[in-house]
Amino acid sequence: MMKERSLQRRLTLMLGGAILISGLLSGIISFVLAYSEAKEFQDDTLRQIALLTSRSLGALPENKGLRQDNAKMFLDDTESRINILHLPGDARPGWLAEDLSPGLHTLLIGGERSRIFLRKDVSGKLTVVTQPTDIRDELAVNSALRTFAPLVFFLPVMAWLVMRIVRSELMPVGNLAGYLDAQPTHQPRPLPDTDVPNEIIPFVHAINRLLERVNTLMGQQRRFVADAAHELRTPLTALSVQVQNLRRAGSLESMKERILPLQDGIERARKLTEQLLNLARIQAGAAETTSVDISEMARGLIAEYLPLAETKNIDLGLDEAARLTLMGTPENFRLILKNGLENALQYVPEGGEVTIKLLPSNDDGSGFEILDNGPGIPVSELKRVFDPFYRLSAETGEGSGLGLAIAIEAAACQGGRVSLCNRPEDRGLIFRYLQGS
Repeated sequence: MMKERSLQRRLTLMLGGAILISGLLSGIISFVLAYSEAKEFQDDTLRQIALLTSRSLGALPENKGLRQDNAKMFLDDTESRINILHLPGDARPGWLAEDLSPGLHTLLIGGERSRIFLRKDVSGKLTVVTQPTDIRDELAVNSALRTFAPLVFFLPVMAWLVMRIVRSELMPVGNLAGYLDAQPTHQPRPLPDTDVPNEIIPFVHAINRLLERVNTLMGQQRRFVADAAHELRTPLTALSVQVQNLRRAGSLESMKERILPLQDGIERARKLTEQLLNLARIQAGAAETTSVDISEMARGLIAEYLPLAETKNIDLGLDEAARLTLMGTPENFRLILKNGLENALQYVPEGGEVTIKLLPSNDDGSGFEILDNGPGIPVSELKRVFDPFYRLSAETGEGSGLGLAIAIEAAACQGGRVSLCNRPEDRGLIFRYLQGS
């Protein structure tokens, strides 16, 4: 069972996840920046307090004790938890090592991490200012929460908005699907490209081109079926009439005379049916491609059609400069050669010439030609004769008009091309198949 994949659900989850991740990254970055800024602020505060208290105590030496008490009362704060020590004078705490150098330090005081600044003046007196680090940590966390809290609060709202926006933007796709479902099967119409996102317009145009090809193919199939029904009706009607004439025969000799036209009619109907089946099989799909010996196939067909050529005194031959092998389907190559050869033998007058010429590889590709010295085809009709059931108005043959249509379909199935042109040097026609370039 194929796993269901919803583009709308995936877009919603991906966009919602991107917003959540962006919020988390924003909170982390905000915390890091705020922590760094709080650390710098705490260090600067400790420096300034140490400097101010040192100057305050040294301004009036005779009132040293009073100034010291006033300074401590002024600077000690239960909120900021800043403590100030002056050495000598105050009792030296146990956590303050003798060899601790002046500057900033982070120490563990009473089980609590604290930031410490030591300042030594020119007389060797020390001023020590301490403050717990959880103060700056609290400032950093509060700053990050102020950034992240609104995002967490509005996350459900943003998820709902993302869902609505995605659904709204994908609505044209659903509308196009509904328009396609409502199309008539016999004649689909192109999809509208108005109110469609730019990213979907190429897809819509590709579908329209496909629908156009489908319409063209369906029109050709309808014409083909109508023409085939018409072509089959004519020989079947003739057969019915000939059977009735056979029933009215008064003698055995008269019956034998009327059997001959009936046999000819049956053969024409059989041949037409075979051509229709060949054309349907080619259009249904290509068989497996293999290497085909065209030289051997041409000799076999010449041997097959040689009795027919001899009855019309036609010189049927093969012009082979080198052995020719092509990639394709043997049945398709046989249909191309057979229909081209039958077409030439049918319209070349008695005493004429028909030659199968094998073409070696050149700039135009490899292939073969069937040359004759028959009446040729008017230039205006050279393309139309490839249409199914089309016959020239001046034709004297009894063909169904399917031979060249079968040849061009078989050639297209294996990447080749069939063309007709009149011979420039004298009267006649060239049937040419080329493959590759």
